[in-house]
Amino acid sequence: MTIPHRLIGTGDHHVLVLHDWFGTSAGWGPFLDYLDGKAFGYAFLDYRGYGLRKGVTGAYTLAEIASDALALADQLGWDRFSLVGHSMGGKAAQQVLAEAPLRVRKLVGLAPVPAGEYPMDPAGEALFYGAAEDREKRFAILDLVTGQRAGRVWLDRMVDQSLRQSTPEAFGRYVHDWTTADLRRRIDGNPVPVKVIVGEHDLALTAEVMRGTFLAHYPNAELEELAGSGHYPMYEAPVALATALEGFLHN
Repeated sequence: MTIPHRLIGTGDHHVLVLHDWFGTSAGWGPFLDYLDGKAFGYAFLDYRGYGLRKGVTGAYTLAEIASDALALADQLGWDRFSLVGHSMGGKAAQQVLAEAPLRVRKLVGLAPVPAGEYPMDPAGEALFYGAAEDREKRFAILDLVTGQRAGRVWLDRMVDQSLRQSTPEAFGRYVHDWTTADLRRRIDGNPVPVKVIVGEHDLALTAEVMRGTFLAHYPNAELEELAGSGHYPMYEAPVALATALEGFLHN
């Protein structure tokens, strides 16, 4: 199976990039304009049911994302690579690490979902599990994770993009997997260099959450909190994000 993808850069340091629950391989905003394509070669994957692969069906699980990511790396001839994962993609990146630890150079989590289960109260479950079929629930989630600071025009655009670029079945089934899967036993103590980047205004995946999860699981992990950003630094603080990401990958 040939996996369609988007490439940026031709550098020798290869980087697989995994998008969030609302996003696609094209949903990275102005951040892409500030990447160093001479030093790095970035490959952006779409999950089954999303973007370039919207018509591809599957189980819609983290394990499937990891399998497809590794298949894409093989397709590109990348024996070793770094991983970048945003939100749900941050947990999917940890699944890739669990499946192929010797192939991963570095791991970067952008407002990433931690490796363990992600419990929610009944109101949270109703909001997140109901978002596949409910536009207003998607809007409320995006408003929450950006600190209730973003304007309606941007929020509407993000919601419309998610509705247009993913199927309700995929969107609904992925959330059940990323909230219930528990990868902790498989990744705990892994020595891979890890950087976690969060926005100061993210009301869900905060620096405090990262200290109790990523920094506890990975002995070589570091944390950076971006000022002026919530859950979507690729839109809210694109220059700062590109600088933080590539500063870590360069070292």
